[in-house]
Amino acid sequence: MDKLKIALQKSGRLHEDSVKLLKECGIDISNGLNKLKIEAENFPLEVFFFRDDDIPQYVEEGIADVGIVGENVLVEKQALVDVIEPLGFGKCRLSIAVPRAAAYDSLNWLNGKRIATSYKNLLLQFLKNNNIEAEIHEISGSVEIAPSIGLADAICDLVSTGSTLFSNGLKEAETVFKSEAVLIAHKQLSDEKQHLLNKLLFRIKAVKKSKHNKYILLNAPNEKLNAICHILPGIKSPTILPLAEPGWSSVHSVVHEDHFWEIIEQLKAEGAQGILVIPIEKMIV
Repeated sequence: MDKLKIALQKSGRLHEDSVKLLKECGIDISNGLNKLKIEAENFPLEVFFFRDDDIPQYVEEGIADVGIVGENVLVEKQALVDVIEPLGFGKCRLSIAVPRAAAYDSLNWLNGKRIATSYKNLLLQFLKNNNIEAEIHEISGSVEIAPSIGLADAICDLVSTGSTLFSNGLKEAETVFKSEAVLIAHKQLSDEKQHLLNKLLFRIKAVKKSKHNKYILLNAPNEKLNAICHILPGIKSPTILPLAEPGWSSVHSVVHEDHFWEIIEQLKAEGAQGILVIPIEKMIV
């Protein structure tokens, strides 16, 4: 039987979450010996560990069938691949930062300035879209020190918390591109590889959906069931089970985390008691 070949970052900010995702999908992999290629024991999958910057090219060329990579790298490399699914982790932004003492008031400040970056293509497109003429210095690594050593007036680099910028005397000025990890695929997968990708994607979506929902159980007086069910539509409708105590029922449902606390407050107001909240490991609808 053929195997699906997936490329993951061998080190860096996406590595742990990518491996964790596969394990949450029930795929048994182990990279304890830091191998660059391993095989899953319970799913037809080969895992390759590459440099993040190389993954788009390897997927485009078919060395790997699919890969997990940051959108920022994918767009920067301009690889011809299919974006299959956003994965919800590795979120960051590519931003322009300037010295904290700079009198930055608008994008026009960048006209005629020198900007250091490892993301030349993304920055070029951003400047073009905003009619800014600036000189780009393409460098790799330690971009944030460029202004302090006189190499550039500003930088364009990835930002998550902003602590690195602050420690280097910089402040964030403009967001160029928002990024997260995505699953990408070769454009011409065989039917068998596509079938395996569909099976993997089914598992990934089940894991993703579970992370944004909570399973709740509560006790409610029977005269309040209609009001409580209106608050808790669930996937289709709440599950209601009678309790041993007359006049009371147990209600089970699923609540999306975006509205969780609002719903809990409404349930309490309607007389709900003994509310339990349980994380969901997988959610298949």
